[in-house]
Amino acid sequence: MPDNPILWIHADALSPNQPALDEFPDAPAIYVWDDALLEEWNISLKRIVFLYECLLELPVTIRRGDVAEQVIAFAKEHGAARIVTVESVSPRFEAILARLEREFEVEVILPDALVDYDGEIDLKRFSRYWATAQKYAFG
Repeated sequence: MPDNPILWIHADALSPNQPALDEFPDAPAIYVWDDALLEEWNISLKRIVFLYECLLELPVTIRRGDVAEQVIAFAKEHGAARIVTVESVSPRFEAILARLEREFEVEVILPDALVDYDGEIDLKRFSRYWATAQKYAFG
């Protein structure tokens, strides 16, 4: 089977220079607005707009709904042999990854770490994350 990956882009890897896009610049890519997460975390409109503006700089197809279902459908539509994504610390990432791995080979690329930190990180608000990360990023 030829190497025909699709890229699953998620909110923890929205840089135009992120490793999956760098390694597979011509692969079709998808971002899925996670309806359950948006509702559960009550994400502000300001943050949603910020994420959307980041997405506009990326070569991605944007969908919404159940992330695993949408990524699997996208992979099938493109006749993909595998799904490539970038590692995330989000607790939801592992659950979504497990669902993807039931149907596809999945390659998870490790990003360069912004900081060396192995404690708990609050991912619901960037300001809380950054309050912790900046101490390690800037010393």
